[in-house]
Amino acid sequence: MNEIRMLIGGERSAAATGATFERRNPLDGSVATRAPAASAADARRAVDAAAQAFPAWSALGPAERRALLLKAAAALEARTPGFVAAMAAETGAAGPWAGFNVHLAAGMLQEAAAITTQIGGEVIPSNVPGSLAMGLRVPAGVVLGIAPWNAPVILGVRAVATPLACGNTVVLKGSELCPATHGLIGEALQEAGLPPGVVNFVTNAPEHAAEVVEAMVAHPAVRRVNFTGSTRVGRLIAQTCAKYLKPAVLELGGKAPLVVLDDADLDAAVDAAAFGAFANSGQICMSTERIVVDASVADAFVEKLAAKARRLPLGDPRQGPVVLGSVIDMATVERCNALIDDALAKGARLVCGGRADSTLMPATLLDGVTPAMAIYHEESFGPVKPIVRVTGVDEAVQVANDNAYGLSAAVFGRDIARAWEVARRIESGICHVNGPTVHDEAQMPFGGVKDSGWGRFGGRAGIEAFTELRWLTVQTTPRHYPF
Repeated sequence: MNEIRMLIGGERSAAATGATFERRNPLDGSVATRAPAASAADARRAVDAAAQAFPAWSALGPAERRALLLKAAAALEARTPGFVAAMAAETGAAGPWAGFNVHLAAGMLQEAAAITTQIGGEVIPSNVPGSLAMGLRVPAGVVLGIAPWNAPVILGVRAVATPLACGNTVVLKGSELCPATHGLIGEALQEAGLPPGVVNFVTNAPEHAAEVVEAMVAHPAVRRVNFTGSTRVGRLIAQTCAKYLKPAVLELGGKAPLVVLDDADLDAAVDAAAFGAFANSGQICMSTERIVVDASVADAFVEKLAAKARRLPLGDPRQGPVVLGSVIDMATVERCNALIDDALAKGARLVCGGRADSTLMPATLLDGVTPAMAIYHEESFGPVKPIVRVTGVDEAVQVANDNAYGLSAAVFGRDIARAWEVARRIESGICHVNGPTVHDEAQMPFGGVKDSGWGRFGGRAGIEAFTELRWLTVQTTPRHYPF
């Protein structure tokens, strides 16, 4: 059992009341982590610490911020074994997924370091003679980052990396499902030498989440909020931010389609579909959630994909390397079982896998899925995936767009121009031609449309999200006034 502390103003901290909560391993119910159960007062204390650190951090030169972020990237990677163990214990994640999390998160810190000198502005022509007018990007203030459990290192680091590079201070609210994993991020940043209060880390019991979040959003020093998680919770965050007029970046749920056209390289499409559908047991916002296949190649594609899916190793990640570890909880199992039952009752065919009675869920494919079935519309967020057969490009696009979500998508076809046109017609913030739906790079504008959220992380889009744009002028010659 791992007992952790919060990080407030550079000091390890318990909740003021001494209250704690437990996170249990989803496979055997053993206590994985005991963490502080912060109150609203603890949350405000973390924001106060960030606000106190903001003037000095925002005034620090870009080279100094860059050096500290590069040290943080190295410190994070050095903790890879700790992250692998924490993720296996708290979320049941497989070792390769945990290692990939750390690798990509370290790259995010390196990219954040690189953009410290790219936060500039522009000179804007003025109609006033002698007026030097500028639009300047400046730090916003304290940024609240709320990160989920499913890709905890990637998304925990993403919540704070670009804000820090832009000169903001941050409070990271860890997930109730992986407090130790998120706590390791705070440890790495502190070890790198970031000044006290620049990064703060808060944990809370699940029943206190709403009051803790509102206390921080309401705090006058918080000037930006970023949240990654479900659309249901994202709506609540958006309502709270609107109440206090706080700008937000929301990266929410998805139902990513992978479209296989009639001229696709089927082996390449199968490899991408298996990776996108079953990495981290399908518990990724970008996970392939709908496999849309042209009927002329569907039989061959399904046969190949099923053969690959059946071979994917499934087991307890604490016992050795696997591809499919545990899903996060039995609620996921029950939801996925219900989706399977509903689809089969309405005429779908079970190709491989099937119902589970524990959080070790096999890779499952359902063929012949139609709009009458719940899994056609609903995000499974597990290793249960629907295959929808279509005829022609227009129907493929219609099915791909027949959903409230719009985060990631993919199109496979040898005719690149035709596949590109299909990609252009799909309603999503991200689309990859001949690549998987699960793909992220720190310098790219990451985010969705429709019910998948608003705003963008990454690159120049991230700079825009986490800075204020100010208009400043200098009058260099005498100015004429009308009176």
